Amino acid sequence: MPGLLRPLPFVFIAIMAALPALALADPPFTQQTARDIIAASHKVVSPHGVQELKTIDVNGTKQWISVRGNDTRNPILLFIHGGPASPDMPLSYTFQQPWEDFFTVVQWDQRGAGKTYRANDPKAVEAGMTVEQMTSDATAVVQYLRKTYGKRKIFVIGHSWGSILGLNLAHQHPELLYAYIGVGQMIDMPKNEAEVYRFAMEQAKSHQNQKAIDALKALGTYPNPSRPVTLQEIGVVRQWSSAYGGLTFGRDGFNYDADAWQLAPEYDDEDISAIGKGSKFSLDHLLPLLMNYRFANGMTFECPVFLFEGRHDETVPENIAADWFKTVKAPAKELVWFEDSAHMVMQEQSGRFLDHLVHDARPYAVEAGDAAPADIVEH
Repeated sequence: MPGLLRPLPFVFIAIMAALPALALADPPFTQQTARDIIAASHKVVSPHGVQELKTIDVNGTKQWISVRGNDTRNPILLFIHGGPASPDMPLSYTFQQPWEDFFTVVQWDQRGAGKTYRANDPKAVEAGMTVEQMTSDATAVVQYLRKTYGKRKIFVIGHSWGSILGLNLAHQHPELLYAYIGVGQMIDMPKNEAEVYRFAMEQAKSHQNQKAIDALKALGTYPNPSRPVTLQEIGVVRQWSSAYGGLTFGRDGFNYDADAWQLAPEYDDEDISAIGKGSKFSLDHLLPLLMNYRFANGMTFECPVFLFEGRHDETVPENIAADWFKTVKAPAKELVWFEDSAHMVMQEQSGRFLDHLVHDARPYAVEAGDAAPADIVEH
């Protein structure tokens, strides 16, 4: 027993050494204090690492990226966020840090989103708010990363809306990718919206929620093929599908994520304000284009394709992507189910998510010699 207690004095010595500084530092604890603490705890200190937050030129616009990893010899993983205009850069501190042992991870604020929305005159970029232009933006970001960090290929994750850009990129430029990973993969928007509405109404009736039933019934036929779906209508459907766990399994909304934005080290108050402004701007331009967007069955890809799907996703219903995936041809493909997740899979089951990234996807880069040497274990 004495042997077990021996290390404790060294712990107490370290704590006691810090107490004078703690006693002297008595400013109010602020939002910025919390950001600074998170930034310090997430600082990349590895001698082979990289930590950069910067703007790059993307098709004539300034677009923000965050590049983080503990070893630049590892493969690059580009995360294409959802929304439209719902950036994951201010959420990445909640799930990404373990990824950085195995990948150099890039978060990108797309045209019209977050920090990038703030960095550009909206009138100068609105003509480019199309699926085609933003797919071209994604391609330009991949090319920048390859050239800047000396990589022949990279990995791409497309989440939700970002999975439209990611899947287009994988189909058009497979030579740039080790593999594409779709998370909450969007395939058929009319089917998507009909399924989300069905789920929300079914749950509302099951819970005898008359307020929800009335709000959903007031929409009439949804989606209505004779006219465009409005942002207000989508908001009503998403309000109630999220309330019953369709966004995050076991949670009744998105506040836990929206609150997390407030502490993001990469974002200041004006950046956070830009999220909402950018979302309204982006949806005004993209929503009419998206509501009839479909990927055809039987598509052929020339790079490996993975789908990481939450079993309870009722934001982008998983069964639509699963049925489509059966028809896909690719040199390798795999559908991975996350049984305790809905739409926010990378946060809901972050450990399993990383496990599949490392053991299913990363070997393609390892085989190409694009990975840091494995840790050496001596016995």
